[in-house]
Amino acid sequence: MRVLGVDPGLTRCGLGIVENGVSQKLIMVGVGVIQTPADVDLAQRLLMLETELISWIKEFEPDVIAVERVFSQLNIRTAMSTGQAAGVALLVAARSGIQVAMHTPTEVKAAVTGSGRADKKQVALMVQKLLFLKEIPKPVDATDALALAICHHWRGSGNARIEQAVSNEKARLKKAAKK
Repeated sequence: MRVLGVDPGLTRCGLGIVENGVSQKLIMVGVGVIQTPADVDLAQRLLMLETELISWIKEFEPDVIAVERVFSQLNIRTAMSTGQAAGVALLVAARSGIQVAMHTPTEVKAAVTGSGRADKKQVALMVQKLLFLKEIPKPVDATDALALAICHHWRGSGNARIEQAVSNEKARLKKAAKK
């Protein structure tokens, strides 16, 4: 499975591609940041995000896009721009027919470090270790995107198996009821 992690942001939107390797090892396939200038009109900035996300999807062909769920932020302006960037990622995924998963920052921290209260440095060090990287990707938005992809590999695949088992059981019961 190949996951595109998206750490949404209007000024900097982190992107990270992680896939399963041999023996369940995770491999970083790509990492980067989409930057949009603050002095450009909002609509144009969102269009820039869309264009770059489409390019990443075409190049890396992810199976799933994992987006950070806008949690709660004290700065409403920041929360709005983060939400707008996340909305672009969701729209691009839907148009591309790619499954979307959303994870909160606490879920990501817990999946990657074992603690939902980990700081950015702890997350970055674990991303480096888990992906066998020589150095921590910069800026932090890129590292956060990789952490989202890792989180989805570990949490999302388990949730998908549970959903599939429930679906299979419902189908079995429906078939049994018809007999």
